[in-house]
Amino acid sequence: MASSALTGKVEADVEIKASPEQFHDMFTNKPHHLHHACSDKIQGCDLHEGEWGKVGTILSWNYVHDGKVKKVKDVIEAVDPDKNLITFRVVEGDLMEEYKSFRLTLQASPKSEGSGSVVHWTLEYEKLHQGIDHPEALLQLAVDISKDLDAHLTKPN
Repeated sequence: MASSALTGKVEADVEIKASPEQFHDMFTNKPHHLHHACSDKIQGCDLHEGEWGKVGTILSWNYVHDGKVKKVKDVIEAVDPDKNLITFRVVEGDLMEEYKSFRLTLQASPKSEGSGSVVHWTLEYEKLHQGIDHPEALLQLAVDISKDLDAHLTKPN
């Protein structure tokens, strides 16, 4: 991305109880199940083209942000199972009304002490113009989804 006042990056860490592998598996191989964990935030994820969890796959998401239903289509740019990392690049949808480019990377790593994980979210973007806000609210949505998914993954059967 070009360096300017329009480009940026926001990041957040979320501590969860689930293992890095469990968390990564949901976003990589089972994103169509995420709505079970957080239906108030993610309404669905459909496979548009390709295979679940493969680089080049295109996914269509329906999600709720600021009380409004939004749509986004993204392509999986990178998957690293050894690092529990996946990167999505947005190619269509509501985000493209404000951003020239938008990339989301999430990586789940084991906590340094004890069980559980730390999920690191990185949102990299280029705004269409100065009047567009930085995506802190979207970053908070990602944090909230992480917490909901963790509760879903660690709930007793």
